[in-house]
Amino acid sequence: QVQLVESGGGLVQPGGSLRLSCAASGFRISSRTMNWVRQAPGKGLEWVARFTGSVYYVDYADSVRGRFTISRDNAKNTLYLQMNSLKPEDTAVYYCTTGDGAQGQGTQVTVSS
Repeated sequence: QVQLVESGGGLVQPGGSLRLSCAASGFRISSRTMNWVRQAPGKGLEWVARFTGSVYYVDYADSVRGRFTISRDNAKNTLYLQMNSLKPEDTAVYYCTTGDGAQGQGTQVTVSS
């Protein structure tokens, strides 16, 4: 059974940093494309970053490129999102997803002074 559990969200001031984690079970993250997506209040889902499974390739939305870094630990079967220089507009619920549609419950990130 595929399961994704996000953690690491919280309240942070503008300019601060957070690291989100996504612990996967029921499959190996190294074998699948993994994404981080987010949903801001009152808005739809926005893709944030991608880590391709079989080939080392990462990509980012223009809104986060240069500030966010996606990574994975295959031994821990965990996906990460390091978020630096956070802005109020980064406030959202962050989800990790697989390329074929599985999604976790999300973790709230709030950027506010």
